[in-house]
Amino acid sequence: MLTKKEAAEAVRQAKIRTGVTWAQLAETVGRPLAWTTAALLGQHPMGEKEAERAAALLELGEDAVLAFRSQPYRGGLDTAVPVDPTIYRLYEVVQVYGPTIKELIHEQCGDGIMSAINFKLDVERVPHPKGDRIVITLDGKYLPYEW
Repeated sequence: MLTKKEAAEAVRQAKIRTGVTWAQLAETVGRPLAWTTAALLGQHPMGEKEAERAAALLELGEDAVLAFRSQPYRGGLDTAVPVDPTIYRLYEVVQVYGPTIKELIHEQCGDGIMSAINFKLDVERVPHPKGDRIVITLDGKYLPYEW
């Protein structure tokens, strides 16, 4: 059986080989784009039918289906500080604006956190005269601390 990491690499290679897009995979699987992408990169378990549909579209075998269905270890990066420029910039955003986000959540909602479990993500390219912008929406349920 493939590991989640090996399956994710197989997905990346299959996308190149087949020309399939993340949007096509999401439509085939029947789940949101960001969720499907995260699942196929190893961050969520897929249901049996979802895994079978994704594997079929990518021309991958039963080993990939089993890996897609297995429970992940979420959030693991290869290094403590990411070195990929795109991921590092997000890390930088959290370093710079994390305390601000925390303060604003506490001021507006009280002592609590934003859930990453009850969560939606969207990434959108927005045209702009001075260069296109990337809008990332993090939509997590507010969870108050309970003592």
